[in-house]
Amino acid sequence: MTVRLYDSRAADVVDLVPLVDGQVSMYVCGPTVQSSPHVGHLRSALVYDIWRRWLTYRGYRVTLVRNVTDIDDKVLDLAAGTDEPWWARAYRVELEFSAGYAALGILPPTYEPRATASIPEMQDIIARLIERGHAYPAADESGDVYFDTGSWASYGDLTRQRREDMVDATDADPRGKRDARDFALWKGAKAGEPSTASWDSPWGAGRPGWHIECSAMSRRYLGPAFDIHGGGLDLRFPHHENELAQSTAAGDPFASYWLHNGLVSVGGQKMSKSLGNSVFAADLLGSAPAVVVRYALGAAHYRSTIDHSDGSLAEAEAALYRIAGFLDRAATRLEGVSLRDAPGVPDAFADAMDDDLAVPQALAVLHETVRAGNAALDTDDADALGTAYHQVAAMVEVLGIDPRASHWSGAGQDTSAAPLAALVERLVQERSDARAARDFATADRVRDDLAAAGITIEDTSSGTRWSIA
Repeated sequence: MTVRLYDSRAADVVDLVPLVDGQVSMYVCGPTVQSSPHVGHLRSALVYDIWRRWLTYRGYRVTLVRNVTDIDDKVLDLAAGTDEPWWARAYRVELEFSAGYAALGILPPTYEPRATASIPEMQDIIARLIERGHAYPAADESGDVYFDTGSWASYGDLTRQRREDMVDATDADPRGKRDARDFALWKGAKAGEPSTASWDSPWGAGRPGWHIECSAMSRRYLGPAFDIHGGGLDLRFPHHENELAQSTAAGDPFASYWLHNGLVSVGGQKMSKSLGNSVFAADLLGSAPAVVVRYALGAAHYRSTIDHSDGSLAEAEAALYRIAGFLDRAATRLEGVSLRDAPGVPDAFADAMDDDLAVPQALAVLHETVRAGNAALDTDDADALGTAYHQVAAMVEVLGIDPRASHWSGAGQDTSAAPLAALVERLVQERSDARAARDFATADRVRDDLAAAGITIEDTSSGTRWSIA
Protein backbone atom coordinates (compact mmCIF):
# COMPACT_ATOMS: atom_id res chain seq x y z
CA MET A 1 0.00 0.00 0.00
CA THR A 2 1.44 3.32 -1.14
CA VAL A 3 -0.52 6.56 -1.08
CA ARG A 4 0.52 8.91 -3.87
CA LEU A 5 -0.22 12.62 -4.09
CA TYR A 6 0.42 15.51 -6.44
CA ASP A 7 3.07 17.69 -4.84
CA SER A 8 2.70 21.21 -6.22
CA ARG A 9 6.33 22.02 -5.46
CA ALA A 10 7.63 18.99 -7.36
CA ALA A 11 4.88 19.39 -10.01
CA ASP A 12 4.52 15.62 -10.02
CA VAL A 13 2.67 12.74 -8.38
CA VAL A 14 4.96 11.28 -5.71
CA ASP A 15 4.84 8.66 -2.97
CA LEU A 16 3.82 9.86 0.48
CA VAL A 17 6.67 9.10 2.88
CA PRO A 18 5.77 10.60 6.29
CA LEU A 19 8.43 12.02 8.57
CA VAL A 20 7.25 9.67 11.32
CA ASP A 21 6.27 6.15 10.34
CA GLY A 22 2.53 5.61 10.77
CA GLN A 23 1.73 9.29 11.33
CA VAL A 24 0.78 12.13 8.99
CA SER A 25 0.88 15.80 10.00
CA MET A 26 -1.19 18.25 7.93
CA TYR A 27 -1.55 22.01 8.02
CA VAL A 28 -4.41 23.52 6.02
CA CYS A 29 -4.93 27.23 5.50
CA GLY A 30 -8.33 27.97 6.99
CA PRO A 31 -10.58 30.98 6.53
CA THR A 32 -9.93 34.65 6.95
CA VAL A 33 -13.08 35.41 8.92
CA GLN A 34 -14.01 38.71 7.30
CA SER A 35 -17.38 37.77 5.79
CA SER A 36 -19.74 34.84 5.36
CA PRO A 37 -18.39 31.61 3.85
CA HIS A 38 -19.14 30.72 0.25
CA VAL A 39 -19.16 27.44 -1.69
CA GLY A 40 -15.42 27.67 -2.38
CA HIS A 41 -14.66 27.64 1.33
CA LEU A 42 -16.82 24.55 1.80
CA ARG A 43 -15.18 22.75 -1.11
CA SER A 44 -11.65 23.40 0.18
CA ALA A 45 -12.40 22.18 3.70
CA LEU A 46 -14.17 19.11 2.29
CA VAL A 47 -11.16 18.17 0.14
CA TYR A 48 -8.88 17.91 3.16
CA ASP A 49 -11.56 16.13 5.16
CA ILE A 50 -11.63 13.39 2.51
CA TRP A 51 -7.83 13.28 2.47
CA ARG A 52 -7.84 12.90 6.24
CA ARG A 53 -10.50 10.18 6.19
CA TRP A 54 -8.63 8.17 3.56
CA LEU A 55 -5.26 8.46 5.30
CA THR A 56 -6.93 7.37 8.53
CA TYR A 57 -8.51 4.41 6.74
CA ARG A 58 -5.07 3.50 5.47
CA GLY A 59 -3.89 3.23 9.06
CA TYR A 60 -2.17 6.57 9.62
CA ARG A 61 -2.66 8.62 12.74
CA VAL A 62 -3.47 12.02 11.26
CA THR A 63 -2.92 15.34 13.00
CA LEU A 64 -4.77 18.05 11.10
CA VAL A 65 -4.34 21.75 11.90
CA ARG A 66 -6.66 24.26 10.23
CA ASN A 67 -6.13 27.85 11.27
CA VAL A 68 -8.46 30.83 11.62
CA THR A 69 -7.11 34.18 10.44
CA ASP A 70 -8.93 36.51 12.81
CA ILE A 71 -6.70 39.58 12.42
CA ASP A 72 -6.24 40.99 8.93
CA ASP A 73 -6.63 44.21 6.95
CA LYS A 74 -9.99 43.07 5.55
CA VAL A 75 -11.35 42.13 8.97
CA LEU A 76 -10.47 45.60 10.26
CA ASP A 77 -11.74 47.39 7.15
CA LEU A 78 -15.15 45.70 7.18
CA ALA A 79 -15.63 46.36 10.89
CA ALA A 80 -14.63 50.03 10.58
CA GLY A 81 -17.52 52.44 10.81
CA THR A 82 -19.84 49.89 12.41
CA ASP A 83 -20.94 49.34 15.99
CA GLU A 84 -19.37 45.87 15.95
CA PRO A 85 -15.74 45.57 17.14
CA TRP A 86 -13.41 43.80 14.71
CA TRP A 87 -12.86 40.90 17.11
CA ALA A 88 -16.61 40.42 17.57
CA ARG A 89 -17.14 40.39 13.82
CA ALA A 90 -14.32 37.88 13.40
CA TYR A 91 -15.83 35.54 15.97
CA ARG A 92 -19.35 35.86 14.55
CA VAL A 93 -18.11 34.96 11.07
CA GLU A 94 -15.94 32.16 12.46
CA LEU A 95 -19.09 30.58 13.88
CA GLU A 96 -20.70 30.72 10.43
CA PHE A 97 -17.76 28.80 8.99
CA SER A 98 -17.91 26.25 11.80
CA ALA A 99 -21.63 25.74 11.21
CA GLY A 100 -21.09 25.18 7.49
CA TYR A 101 -18.32 22.67 8.09
CA ALA A 102 -20.37 20.80 10.68
CA ALA A 103 -23.41 20.67 8.41
CA LEU A 104 -21.34 18.94 5.72
CA GLY A 105 -20.02 16.35 8.14
CA ILE A 106 -16.47 17.72 7.97
CA LEU A 107 -14.61 16.33 10.96
CA PRO A 108 -13.27 18.92 13.42
CA PRO A 109 -9.51 19.49 13.02
CA THR A 110 -7.16 18.19 15.68
CA TYR A 111 -6.29 21.82 16.43
CA GLU A 112 -7.95 25.00 15.15
CA PRO A 113 -5.80 27.91 16.34
CA ARG A 114 -6.64 31.57 15.90
CA ALA A 115 -3.87 33.83 14.67
CA THR A 116 -4.26 36.24 17.58
CA ALA A 117 -3.24 33.46 20.00
CA SER A 118 0.22 33.04 18.44
CA ILE A 119 1.60 36.59 18.33
CA PRO A 120 4.73 35.75 20.42
CA GLU A 121 5.57 32.86 18.06
CA MET A 122 5.28 35.21 15.07
CA GLN A 123 7.58 37.73 16.70
CA ASP A 124 10.12 34.98 17.40
CA ILE A 125 10.30 34.01 13.71
CA ILE A 126 10.61 37.67 12.68
CA ALA A 127 13.48 38.17 15.12
CA ARG A 128 15.28 35.12 13.73
CA LEU A 129 14.84 36.40 10.18
CA ILE A 130 16.32 39.79 11.09
CA GLU A 131 19.22 38.09 12.85
CA ARG A 132 19.91 35.93 9.78
CA GLY A 133 19.80 38.90 7.43
CA HIS A 134 16.54 37.99 5.68
CA ALA A 135 14.30 40.70 7.15
CA TYR A 136 14.66 44.36 8.08
CA PRO A 137 12.74 47.02 10.03
CA ALA A 138 11.62 49.99 7.95
CA ALA A 139 14.12 52.83 8.02
CA ASP A 140 11.35 55.40 8.59
CA GLU A 141 10.72 53.97 12.09
CA SER A 142 7.10 53.26 11.18
CA GLY A 143 7.29 49.94 13.01
CA ASP A 144 6.98 47.93 9.79
CA VAL A 145 9.21 44.89 9.24
CA TYR A 146 9.67 43.33 5.79
CA PHE A 147 11.02 40.07 4.40
CA ASP A 148 13.95 40.78 2.09
CA THR A 149 13.04 38.68 -0.95
CA GLY A 150 16.37 39.47 -2.62
CA SER A 151 18.26 37.82 0.24
CA TRP A 152 16.73 34.38 -0.29
CA ALA A 153 17.89 32.62 -3.45
CA SER A 154 15.09 30.03 -3.26
CA TYR A 155 12.33 32.63 -3.33
CA GLY A 156 9.94 31.55 -6.10
CA ASP A 157 10.67 27.81 -5.91
CA LEU A 158 7.14 26.78 -5.02
CA THR A 159 5.52 28.52 -7.99
CA ARG A 160 8.58 28.24 -10.26
CA GLN A 161 8.89 31.96 -10.79
CA ARG A 162 11.92 34.20 -11.12
CA ARG A 163 11.93 37.03 -8.64
CA GLU A 164 12.46 39.61 -11.38
CA ASP A 165 9.21 38.46 -13.05
CA MET A 166 7.07 38.74 -9.91
CA VAL A 167 4.49 41.42 -9.31
CA ASP A 168 4.92 43.92 -6.48
CA ALA A 169 3.71 42.87 -3.03
CA THR A 170 0.57 44.84 -2.16
CA ASP A 171 0.04 43.49 1.34
CA ALA A 172 1.43 46.56 3.11
CA ASP A 173 2.22 50.23 2.72
CA PRO A 174 5.49 50.41 0.69
CA ARG A 175 6.65 53.38 2.76
CA GLY A 176 9.70 51.61 4.18
CA LYS A 177 10.45 48.86 1.65
CA ARG A 178 13.83 48.36 0.01
CA ASP A 179 12.14 46.55 -2.87
CA ALA A 180 8.53 46.57 -4.00
CA ARG A 181 8.46 42.75 -3.95
CA ASP A 182 9.35 42.56 -0.25
CA PHE A 183 6.37 41.60 1.90
CA ALA A 184 5.27 42.58 5.38
CA LEU A 185 6.10 40.48 8.42
CA TRP A 186 4.98 43.09 10.95
CA LYS A 187 2.78 46.15 10.36
CA GLY A 188 3.30 49.19 12.54
CA ALA A 189 0.18 50.65 14.13
CA LYS A 190 -1.49 53.39 12.07
CA ALA A 191 -3.61 56.31 13.13
CA GLY A 192 -7.30 55.44 13.20
CA GLU A 193 -6.83 51.72 13.78
CA PRO A 194 -8.35 50.33 17.00
CA SER A 195 -5.94 49.92 19.88
CA THR A 196 -7.25 46.37 20.38
CA ALA A 197 -5.68 45.43 17.03
CA SER A 198 -2.16 46.27 18.19
CA TRP A 199 0.47 44.36 20.16
CA ASP A 200 3.78 45.48 21.60
CA SER A 201 6.89 44.30 19.78
CA PRO A 202 10.65 45.07 19.59
CA TRP A 203 9.88 47.15 16.47
CA GLY A 204 6.99 49.09 17.93
CA ALA A 205 3.29 48.52 18.46
CA GLY A 206 1.53 46.83 15.57
CA ARG A 207 0.16 43.56 14.26
CA PRO A 208 1.40 40.66 12.14
CA GLY A 209 1.38 40.40 8.39
CA TRP A 210 -0.83 37.72 6.88
CA HIS A 211 1.88 35.29 5.75
CA ILE A 212 3.80 35.08 9.03
CA GLU A 213 0.68 33.89 10.83
CA CYS A 214 0.59 30.47 9.17
CA SER A 215 4.34 29.92 9.56
CA ALA A 216 4.02 30.53 13.28
CA MET A 217 0.89 28.43 13.83
CA SER A 218 2.14 25.44 11.82
CA ARG A 219 5.41 25.49 13.77
CA ARG A 220 3.66 25.81 17.11
CA TYR A 221 1.29 22.88 16.58
CA LEU A 222 3.24 20.59 14.23
CA GLY A 223 6.87 21.56 14.78
CA PRO A 224 9.49 23.03 12.40
CA ALA A 225 8.97 20.13 9.93
CA PHE A 226 5.68 18.48 8.99
CA ASP A 227 4.31 16.37 6.16
CA ILE A 228 1.58 18.14 4.18
CA HIS A 229 0.61 21.77 3.65
CA GLY A 230 -2.75 22.27 1.94
CA GLY A 231 -4.93 25.07 0.70
CA GLY A 232 -6.77 26.52 -2.26
CA LEU A 233 -5.05 26.97 -5.60
CA ASP A 234 -5.45 30.74 -5.26
CA LEU A 235 -3.11 30.68 -2.22
CA ARG A 236 -0.05 29.35 -4.05
CA PHE A 237 1.16 32.88 -4.71
CA PRO A 238 1.85 34.96 -2.85
CA HIS A 239 0.69 33.35 0.41
CA HIS A 240 2.24 29.90 0.24
CA GLU A 241 5.32 31.09 -1.60
CA ASN A 242 5.91 33.61 1.17
CA GLU A 243 5.24 31.09 3.92
CA LEU A 244 7.82 28.73 2.44
CA ALA A 245 10.41 31.49 2.03
CA GLN A 246 10.14 32.96 5.51
CA SER A 247 10.02 29.60 7.31
CA THR A 248 12.97 28.07 5.48
CA ALA A 249 14.94 31.30 5.70
CA ALA A 250 14.39 31.20 9.47
CA GLY A 251 15.90 27.71 9.54
CA ASP A 252 12.82 25.47 9.56
CA PRO A 253 12.45 22.58 7.05
CA PHE A 254 8.69 23.34 6.85
CA ALA A 255 6.35 21.19 4.67
CA SER A 256 7.46 18.08 2.80
CA TYR A 257 4.50 18.14 0.36
CA TRP A 258 2.16 20.82 -0.95
CA LEU A 259 -1.45 20.07 -1.90
CA HIS A 260 -3.69 22.59 -3.67
CA ASN A 261 -7.37 22.11 -4.36
CA GLY A 262 -9.13 23.55 -7.39
CA LEU A 263 -11.55 26.45 -7.22
CA VAL A 264 -15.30 26.75 -7.81
CA SER A 265 -16.91 28.66 -10.67
CA VAL A 266 -20.55 29.52 -11.26
CA GLY A 267 -21.96 29.18 -14.74
CA GLY A 268 -18.45 29.00 -16.14
CA GLN A 269 -17.40 32.25 -14.45
CA LYS A 270 -15.15 32.77 -11.46
CA MET A 271 -17.07 33.76 -8.34
CA SER A 272 -16.58 37.42 -7.49
CA LYS A 273 -18.35 40.19 -5.64
CA SER A 274 -18.16 42.44 -8.70
CA LEU A 275 -20.10 39.91 -10.79
CA GLY A 276 -22.55 39.29 -7.96
CA ASN A 277 -22.42 35.54 -8.50
CA SER A 278 -21.11 34.36 -5.15
CA VAL A 279 -22.93 31.33 -3.78
CA PHE A 280 -22.92 31.55 -0.01
CA ALA A 281 -22.70 28.46 2.15
CA ALA A 282 -25.96 29.11 3.99
CA ASP A 283 -27.89 29.47 0.72
CA LEU A 284 -26.35 26.34 -0.78
CA LEU A 285 -27.06 24.27 2.34
CA GLY A 286 -30.61 25.59 2.36
CA SER A 287 -31.20 24.45 -1.23
CA ALA A 288 -30.61 20.73 -0.75
CA PRO A 289 -29.97 18.15 1.98
CA ALA A 290 -26.45 18.55 3.36
CA VAL A 291 -25.40 15.04 2.30
CA VAL A 292 -26.37 15.94 -1.27
CA VAL A 293 -24.24 19.09 -1.11
CA ARG A 294 -21.33 17.06 0.25
CA TYR A 295 -21.62 14.53 -2.56
CA ALA A 296 -21.82 17.25 -5.21
CA LEU A 297 -18.81 19.20 -3.90
CA GLY A 298 -16.69 16.10 -3.37
CA ALA A 299 -17.45 14.16 -6.56
CA ALA A 300 -14.87 15.83 -8.82
CA HIS A 301 -11.13 15.35 -8.53
CA TYR A 302 -9.86 17.65 -5.80
CA ARG A 303 -7.41 19.44 -8.11
CA SER A 304 -10.04 20.24 -10.75
CA THR A 305 -12.13 23.38 -11.02
CA ILE A 306 -15.79 22.57 -10.47
CA ASP A 307 -18.68 24.55 -11.90
CA HIS A 308 -21.57 24.88 -9.48
CA SER A 309 -25.07 24.51 -10.88
CA ASP A 310 -28.47 23.26 -9.76
CA GLY A 311 -27.95 20.33 -12.13
CA SER A 312 -24.99 19.07 -10.12
CA LEU A 313 -27.14 18.94 -7.00
CA ALA A 314 -29.86 17.02 -8.85
CA GLU A 315 -27.33 14.47 -10.10
CA ALA A 316 -25.90 14.08 -6.61
CA GLU A 317 -29.37 13.60 -5.15
CA ALA A 318 -30.24 10.91 -7.67
CA ALA A 319 -26.94 9.10 -7.03
CA LEU A 320 -27.52 9.10 -3.28
CA TYR A 321 -31.09 7.85 -3.72
CA ARG A 322 -29.71 4.85 -5.62
CA ILE A 323 -27.15 4.17 -2.90
CA ALA A 324 -29.69 4.62 -0.10
CA GLY A 325 -32.21 2.42 -1.85
CA PHE A 326 -29.74 -0.42 -2.23
CA LEU A 327 -28.54 -0.21 1.37
CA ASP A 328 -32.11 -0.19 2.66
CA ARG A 329 -33.22 -3.16 0.55
CA ALA A 330 -30.03 -5.11 1.25
CA ALA A 331 -30.21 -4.54 5.00
CA THR A 332 -33.77 -5.86 5.03
CA ARG A 333 -32.82 -8.98 3.06
CA LEU A 334 -29.71 -9.62 5.16
CA GLU A 335 -31.40 -9.20 8.51
CA GLY A 336 -30.13 -11.99 10.74
CA VAL A 337 -27.44 -12.96 8.22
CA SER A 338 -23.78 -12.24 8.94
CA LEU A 339 -20.59 -12.72 6.96
CA ARG A 340 -17.70 -14.42 8.67
CA ASP A 341 -15.31 -11.72 7.43
CA ALA A 342 -17.05 -8.49 6.45
CA PRO A 343 -15.04 -6.99 3.55
CA GLY A 344 -13.74 -3.43 3.49
CA VAL A 345 -13.56 -1.26 0.40
CA PRO A 346 -12.92 -3.04 -2.93
CA ASP A 347 -9.35 -3.10 -4.24
CA ALA A 348 -10.30 -0.94 -7.22
CA PHE A 349 -11.71 1.71 -4.88
CA ALA A 350 -8.54 1.66 -2.76
CA ASP A 351 -6.35 1.87 -5.86
CA ALA A 352 -8.23 4.97 -7.01
CA MET A 353 -8.03 6.68 -3.64
CA ASP A 354 -4.33 5.83 -3.29
CA ASP A 355 -3.72 7.45 -6.67
CA ASP A 356 -3.83 11.12 -5.62
CA LEU A 357 -7.34 10.78 -4.17
CA ALA A 358 -9.06 9.96 -7.46
CA VAL A 359 -12.61 10.27 -6.10
CA PRO A 360 -14.36 10.18 -9.53
CA GLN A 361 -12.88 6.74 -10.22
CA ALA A 362 -13.65 5.66 -6.65
CA LEU A 363 -17.30 6.72 -7.09
CA ALA A 364 -17.47 4.68 -10.31
CA VAL A 365 -16.45 1.62 -8.26
CA LEU A 366 -19.07 2.50 -5.65
CA HIS A 367 -21.90 2.68 -8.18
CA GLU A 368 -20.76 -0.46 -9.98
CA THR A 369 -20.87 -2.27 -6.62
CA VAL A 370 -24.40 -0.95 -6.04
CA ARG A 371 -25.43 -2.32 -9.45
CA ALA A 372 -23.87 -5.69 -8.63
CA GLY A 373 -25.64 -5.69 -5.28
CA ASN A 374 -29.01 -4.98 -6.87
CA ALA A 375 -28.40 -7.85 -9.28
CA ALA A 376 -27.64 -10.11 -6.32
CA LEU A 377 -30.88 -9.00 -4.70
CA ASP A 378 -32.86 -9.93 -7.80
CA THR A 379 -31.27 -13.40 -7.96
CA ASP A 380 -31.40 -13.80 -4.18
CA ASP A 381 -27.65 -14.48 -4.01
CA ALA A 382 -27.11 -13.82 -0.30
CA ASP A 383 -23.33 -14.24 -0.38
CA ALA A 384 -22.83 -11.80 -3.24
CA LEU A 385 -25.35 -9.43 -1.69
CA GLY A 386 -23.58 -9.49 1.67
CA THR A 387 -20.24 -8.72 0.06
CA ALA A 388 -21.67 -5.83 -1.97
CA TYR A 389 -23.55 -4.46 1.03
CA HIS A 390 -20.49 -4.33 3.27
CA GLN A 391 -18.30 -2.91 0.50
CA VAL A 392 -20.80 -0.14 -0.24
CA ALA A 393 -21.13 0.62 3.47
CA ALA A 394 -17.34 0.88 3.79
CA MET A 395 -17.00 3.15 0.76
CA VAL A 396 -19.70 5.63 1.78
CA GLU A 397 -18.26 5.73 5.30
CA VAL A 398 -14.79 6.62 3.98
CA LEU A 399 -16.22 9.33 1.71
CA GLY A 400 -18.48 10.67 4.46
CA ILE A 401 -21.65 10.23 2.38
CA ASP A 402 -23.42 7.40 4.17
CA PRO A 403 -27.08 8.40 3.68
CA ARG A 404 -28.06 6.41 6.79
CA ALA A 405 -25.67 8.23 9.13
CA SER A 406 -27.37 9.89 12.08
CA HIS A 407 -25.56 13.12 11.22
CA TRP A 408 -27.89 13.67 8.25
CA SER A 409 -31.12 13.12 10.21
CA GLY A 410 -31.23 16.62 11.67
CA ALA A 411 -33.80 19.28 11.03
CA GLY A 412 -34.45 19.98 7.39
CA GLN A 413 -33.00 16.68 6.14
CA ASP A 414 -35.07 14.53 3.79
CA THR A 415 -35.68 11.12 5.38
CA SER A 416 -37.63 9.79 2.39
CA ALA A 417 -34.54 9.01 0.28
CA ALA A 418 -34.19 5.32 1.10
CA PRO A 419 -37.81 4.23 0.61
CA LEU A 420 -38.20 6.35 -2.53
CA ALA A 421 -35.02 4.89 -4.03
CA ALA A 422 -36.14 1.37 -3.19
CA LEU A 423 -39.46 1.90 -5.00
CA VAL A 424 -37.86 3.50 -8.04
CA GLU A 425 -35.17 0.83 -8.32
CA ARG A 426 -37.85 -1.87 -8.22
CA LEU A 427 -39.84 -0.16 -11.00
CA VAL A 428 -36.72 0.38 -13.10
CA GLN A 429 -35.90 -3.32 -12.76
CA GLU A 430 -39.50 -4.21 -13.68
CA ARG A 431 -39.15 -2.13 -16.83
CA SER A 432 -35.82 -3.76 -17.70
CA ASP A 433 -37.33 -7.23 -17.26
CA ALA A 434 -40.27 -6.26 -19.46
CA ARG A 435 -37.99 -4.98 -22.21
CA ALA A 436 -35.92 -8.15 -22.07
CA ALA A 437 -39.14 -10.13 -22.49
CA ARG A 438 -40.15 -7.80 -25.37
CA ASP A 439 -43.20 -6.73 -23.34
CA PHE A 440 -42.92 -3.14 -24.55
CA ALA A 441 -46.40 -2.17 -23.42
CA THR A 442 -45.47 -2.86 -19.80
CA ALA A 443 -42.07 -1.17 -20.24
CA ASP A 444 -43.70 1.96 -21.66
CA ARG A 445 -46.30 2.01 -18.89
CA VAL A 446 -43.62 1.90 -16.18
CA ARG A 447 -41.65 4.64 -17.92
CA ASP A 448 -44.76 6.84 -18.15
CA ASP A 449 -45.66 6.20 -14.51
CA LEU A 450 -42.15 7.23 -13.44
CA ALA A 451 -42.27 10.33 -15.64
CA ALA A 452 -45.63 11.32 -14.14
CA ALA A 453 -44.01 11.12 -10.70
CA GLY A 454 -41.15 13.38 -11.81
CA ILE A 455 -38.60 10.60 -12.36
CA THR A 456 -36.52 10.71 -15.54
CA ILE A 457 -34.90 7.49 -16.76
CA GLU A 458 -32.03 7.13 -19.21
CA ASP A 459 -30.88 3.90 -20.88
CA THR A 460 -27.09 3.69 -21.16
CA SER A 461 -24.58 1.03 -22.13
CA SER A 462 -23.93 0.34 -18.45
CA GLY A 463 -27.60 0.10 -17.47
CA THR A 464 -30.58 2.33 -16.77
CA ARG A 465 -29.99 5.51 -14.77
CA TRP A 466 -32.71 7.55 -13.11
CA SER A 467 -32.92 11.02 -11.65
CA ILE A 468 -35.51 13.38 -10.23
CA ALA A 469 -36.64 15.72 -12.97
